[in-house]
Amino acid sequence: MPPALRAPRPSRRAVSAATVALFATVAVGCAPQPEEDTSGASASATGAACAKGELRTEASGKLTVATDSPAYEPWFTDDDPKNGEGFEAAVAYAVAKQLGYDKADVVWQSVPFNKAFAPGEKTFDFDINQVSVSDERKKAVDFSSGYYDVRQAVIALKGSKAAKAKSIADLKGLHLGAQVGTTSLDYIDDVVKPGQDPAAYAKNDQAKSALKNGQIDAIVVDLPTAFYITAAEVTDATIVGQFENKGGTPEQFGLVLDKGSALTPCVTAAVDTLREDGTLAKIEQKWLSDAVDAPVLK
Repeated sequence: MPPALRAPRPSRRAVSAATVALFATVAVGCAPQPEEDTSGASASATGAACAKGELRTEASGKLTVATDSPAYEPWFTDDDPKNGEGFEAAVAYAVAKQLGYDKADVVWQSVPFNKAFAPGEKTFDFDINQVSVSDERKKAVDFSSGYYDVRQAVIALKGSKAAKAKSIADLKGLHLGAQVGTTSLDYIDDVVKPGQDPAAYAKNDQAKSALKNGQIDAIVVDLPTAFYITAAEVTDATIVGQFENKGGTPEQFGLVLDKGSALTPCVTAAVDTLREDGTLAKIEQKWLSDAVDAPVLK
């Protein structure tokens, strides 16, 4: 069904550039004296710029949020982001509330995982779909601050050779698989460095089928997804272990925005507030409580 016609809006890049220019003019023309405390004024300016009526969203008065289809648990429930059930659905609505949008004002859009952070202007205000923040991806899109610290995990069928792996070295001789374009696949290439090329799949469903059919020895997914897969989808599989964060820096999921989006500071401020007031921790405890410690593969 074609999207509803709407009045053309200024490009986000133009809006962002104009905003920067305006702030620069204000900074030069109204520079405070050194002894003055401007923190309150800065906060007020940011608050005004991020007020609901001031946000340059895709649709006036609405907040367009994107994710992939199907929308997997535990991030969403019943493949229905609109119900607000699941970790990422709950985070999306919490961010929307911080930005001044009611649940009825949130419009969901289906966008494939890889397309969310590909170059090009976006048709959404932000995307939430377990997209890890990386310098490479930042070349094409903006990210909010991280809303979840995540580790990658290995799943294998119970009783298999792969299920007995205790270290990264034990994984090197295995045929591993993961979804294309993910940090899961990066971990296979950069951390495991197996003897044979990993299998890359368009969807996690394809990777799971390959595992069940014995086409690959193990798959790599993020830890919460690993717990859900082994508990509800491939019950004869087990979590072999999890990887340590590369370089000691936590891998984080961030909300994806158009490159240079004027919404980026507002969305980031919303995520920061949710972290600081404990909302993100409460949502994580509710929806990801099963993602407890798993053996660490070194």
